Amino acid sequence: MTDKIWLKQYPDYVRETLEYPDASTYDVVLKKSVEEHPNEVATIFLGGKLTFKELHEQVLSFAGALSNMGVKKGDRVGLLMPNCPQYIIAYYGALRIGAVVAQFNPLYTEGELEELLKDSGAETIVTLDMKMMYSKVKDIRGNTPLKNVIVSSLSEYLPPPKNKLFKLVMAKELAKVEDDDDVYFFQDLLGAGHTPPDVEIDPVEDLAILQYTGGTTGIPKGVMLTHRNITANVIQCEEWLPDDEIEKYLSMSDRAGILAVIPFFHVFGMTVTMNTPLLLGKAIVLMPRFDLKEMLGLIKKYKPILFCGVPTIYVAINAELRKPRSKKKYDLTSVRASLSGAAPLPPEVKEEFESLTNGGTLVEGYGLSESSPVVIANTMFTVSMSGIGIPYPDTDAKIVDSETGEELAPGKGGELLIKGPQVMKGYWNHPEETAKTLKDGWLVTGDVAVMDETGRFSIVDRKKDMIISGGYNVYPREIEDLLYEHPSVQEVAVIGIKDEYHGEVAKAFIIPKKDAEVSEENIKAFCKEHLAPYKVPKFVEFREELPMSMVGKILKKELRKEEESKKQ
Repeated sequence: MTDKIWLKQYPDYVRETLEYPDASTYDVVLKKSVEEHPNEVATIFLGGKLTFKELHEQVLSFAGALSNMGVKKGDRVGLLMPNCPQYIIAYYGALRIGAVVAQFNPLYTEGELEELLKDSGAETIVTLDMKMMYSKVKDIRGNTPLKNVIVSSLSEYLPPPKNKLFKLVMAKELAKVEDDDDVYFFQDLLGAGHTPPDVEIDPVEDLAILQYTGGTTGIPKGVMLTHRNITANVIQCEEWLPDDEIEKYLSMSDRAGILAVIPFFHVFGMTVTMNTPLLLGKAIVLMPRFDLKEMLGLIKKYKPILFCGVPTIYVAINAELRKPRSKKKYDLTSVRASLSGAAPLPPEVKEEFESLTNGGTLVEGYGLSESSPVVIANTMFTVSMSGIGIPYPDTDAKIVDSETGEELAPGKGGELLIKGPQVMKGYWNHPEETAKTLKDGWLVTGDVAVMDETGRFSIVDRKKDMIISGGYNVYPREIEDLLYEHPSVQEVAVIGIKDEYHGEVAKAFIIPKKDAEVSEENIKAFCKEHLAPYKVPKFVEFREELPMSMVGKILKKELRKEEESKKQ
């Protein structure tokens, strides 16, 4: 174990070690809050509200319905939805009967979704009737293990008259789903009155979540997160928030706990904007998609005290509120603490946002899908600091020489390793990758970091090739492998280049085949057919040659140097 010099940086309210109940995520998070806050508002969705009691009743009904259709402990249940009450209901309904939740990004193409359904072995999926979701499932269903397709509609949780208006708008899509006789409807299952069976769950060993991530190789892998992993990280997040501060601001008026714009299918959104507020018994304002002005309006209306985002969201907020009219129209002063994750936070963005909240703090944190995700963060409601902060309770961290494994002294940069109860069990069906990433209980992050003399950490560099675009991980190898399938591409290299809004975007360098007729528009159109939008290269450059090493390896570091020199 390393010398945890960062413990001296802990505020008085943060304990060095915590207790983690020997129970499932459902019991620790949702059931506990229902018992303590039954009549408090749990979710606010486009004006519609559910109390903790109402939410819990629907979770139990859904759990019973899943069991009735044959879903057993250990079976994977896929979720393909944006943030909405159905997501929380399906998530906890599956966990209640010991099923494993496999989280899928609605932006995945049919091909990407098909591969993950096959890999996870999910026989059940819950999705929405919207074309971009249900039609994908319908088209690929025959090529996957799927047996049960459960369809819901956003209109089901809207208050009148919004629900009627939404149904009218979605009438054509609803009709297409209703014509299919091999789907289950979400509300029908809730109304069937099924009672879930009692299931014995070992929180340390039994899986709760399959969280898909590209990992360092770019090949999608399912991160196996146990019930203990999830609950430990949620309890750690709770410990990071001083109760007296939260209660002080909530008691001032009828305020929501948090605004959830980070998607729940993203591990950051799942833990920090869904599970943690539920454990705290605070209302979550749900946003199914990011819309800047709508989000600012919701902050003004519901006055959440906590907000979580990625740097691009904070950049967008700052840009909008620089406009005199918007600054008068929107009010962010209710937000007392904000957390930024998933990508580096520029200091100037942080400072401007803090000025807009009139004393609210914006702090950066660090985590990975493999650690549920949060392992290091700056403390909330305290003096705002730079860097990614200090490790959570019961979390160890060290900087090592990536070649020798020797632990390095403070001030020296090296590879960051993490150990704690939130660290994954391993990768689904990938024992070799698991062995490379988990060594003697330590999670090898692949990130270069430095720890100062006080125990505060900063990220020096990210994984060698990974691009973080708008908070999403983009892996060049996946794009390159696809572009090699293009009939006009001879060689290709993809790197990330800096972008004011997204942080980074992908750029493809291509050597076309001789006499091939190909354009930037053609390449982008090809990528859009097979990749999620955030993975499509924003820039394409055609070349006669690429920088190579003596053994014929493309030197991406030279391409990065060239791009940097263009901006000087």
